[in-house]
Amino acid sequence: MTTVNYDRRRACHPGDVKQYDTERLRKEFLVETLFVKDEINLSYSQYERYILGGAFPVEKALVMETIDAIKSEFFCERRELGVINIAGDGVVKVDGKEYPLTAKEAIYIGRGSKEIVFSSEDKNNPAKFYFSSTPAHKEYPTTVVNKEKANILNLGSQATSNERTIYQLIVPGIVESCQLVMGLTELYEGSVWNTMPSHTHDRRMEAYFYFEVPQGQAVCHLMGEPQETRHLFMLNEQAVFSPEWGIHSGVGTSNYSFIWGMGGENLDYTDMDHVQPFELR
Repeated sequence: MTTVNYDRRRACHPGDVKQYDTERLRKEFLVETLFVKDEINLSYSQYERYILGGAFPVEKALVMETIDAIKSEFFCERRELGVINIAGDGVVKVDGKEYPLTAKEAIYIGRGSKEIVFSSEDKNNPAKFYFSSTPAHKEYPTTVVNKEKANILNLGSQATSNERTIYQLIVPGIVESCQLVMGLTELYEGSVWNTMPSHTHDRRMEAYFYFEVPQGQAVCHLMGEPQETRHLFMLNEQAVFSPEWGIHSGVGTSNYSFIWGMGGENLDYTDMDHVQPFELR
């Protein structure tokens, strides 16, 4: 049996979040531990019923078991799943078919997929699979996406410390999905800001997963309403839920990479309500 751990995060009203101290803010939104050797760890949010998690197969393959929170016979019975490998070479097996994934390659797994198994090619250089899952209303085919297939955006500049490359991996035109959108962003050396100007999108929630944060460095993730911002200091390979009413942005003490995922009303990546830096409080 695969060890699958999960916790539940309740939806929080922005009026209440204004009163949270640091400990409470971290408890409600920050996911600190995703990768434990030979385990799958999940966090289930009431925001869009979004699940994020990590699978870290080292000595054995890991089966994506269902969890009691979703009351289903198998995990993807009523869900879709997006997976991005962030480490060594790995394999995702879906209903008996194997899909090799190298670092920063993604796979979309459609509703109805019964058996999902994660494994590493080399236990001395194991894969780490980060994933997001949302409810799905129909079946779409399982699809692998690498950087060559991705839609690539080069944004920002060195002058504003936010020069970055965005790889849109699970988005319309690349992969068909019900509501899940995912991709990853790499910041250039000397650039530390992501998603600035910041934005909200009342139609969708979002989750950020920070990785390739150097040892001893950190990322200050910004959240909260534009006029009532809050912050969380995050370390390497940690994730955060960002409600639809809040901004999501961040600044690091060095450059880093992060994976973004969204679920909600639409699949339009550009559906954003921008908030300029001088408007933030």
